[in-house]
Amino acid sequence: MRAHDLSAEDVAALLEPVARRALAECGLGPDAELTLLNVSENATYAVDDPATGDRTVLRVHRHGYHDGPEIESELAWLDALREEAGVRTPRVLPTGDGRRVLAMPENGSRDPRYVVHFEWLAGTEPTPSDEKLPQSFELLGAITARMHRHVQSWHRPPGFRRFAWDYDGAFGDRARWGRWQDGVAVGDAEREVLRRLDATLRKRLARFGCGPYRYGLVHADMRLANLLVDGDRPGDVAVIDFDDSGWSWFLYDFGSAVSFFEHDPRVPELTDSWLRGYRTVRPLRTEDEAEIPTFVMMRRLLLVAWIGSHGGTDLSRSMGAEYTAGSCDLAEAYLSRFA
Repeated sequence: MRAHDLSAEDVAALLEPVARRALAECGLGPDAELTLLNVSENATYAVDDPATGDRTVLRVHRHGYHDGPEIESELAWLDALREEAGVRTPRVLPTGDGRRVLAMPENGSRDPRYVVHFEWLAGTEPTPSDEKLPQSFELLGAITARMHRHVQSWHRPPGFRRFAWDYDGAFGDRARWGRWQDGVAVGDAEREVLRRLDATLRKRLARFGCGPYRYGLVHADMRLANLLVDGDRPGDVAVIDFDDSGWSWFLYDFGSAVSFFEHDPRVPELTDSWLRGYRTVRPLRTEDEAEIPTFVMMRRLLLVAWIGSHGGTDLSRSMGAEYTAGSCDLAEAYLSRFA
């Protein structure tokens, strides 16, 4: 059975020994309390240390998604955004001997599990209520633009390496989240519609091009779920979960912003709000704005693949066949305009 077919409870039982060994490397005692927060690409735990009363976060990486240098590169970007761009990101808590990425042995595996220990950031996801959602998207757009503006002039450290969310990385022979053809309830009819979508995306992305104004290092999961707003300091917003970050089109970050609700009738209004916030920081050409639906559908097709390859996650189980059917409806509407 694949790791992504396991339930969250099974993953927690499998990885807790790894997490415990990592905590010992970080100087925490065996009485530290581990609480599983999330299982997606990785397992994320809250760590409560009774000796100090401190809460921190431990991220245990899945096998085969990133190697050590790629994770170190992610952490370098977190540091740079915090120090140079004023974007609040979680600080890494190194071990006593200065290690930021731990390679921990795992029973039954020849490959280590990579583990990172982060500070705990106060705050909650912006409230997605009807009256506040446009304001939240305007905030999301402005923060996204600050990140894009920073990366265009950032001098990356030697050895910096992240993967790419280009066409090949998304849908090619080694598609990062698996094949959309293996998505839930992708039968012959669905395959025909999504094949036409795939071909149109490939053509339009190639035409759009990868010029430096349009393409660079992106968060790649820049959703409200990955913002933390501190209720005591509403202007203090943190960005978390950079694990998917890599090279892609800047507008892919908008595609990820509407993940799982691309069909919502409010999306046009939210697009306008996001653009309004974005343009307070960084200009966006009219011809680029016109291509936003392509990046929404690129992300949607990627999520069909993700749901199919992450059967053990709660999110995958809650979406399933309905998400595939909705994707075909959206694909037909998109193709009527862009094919």
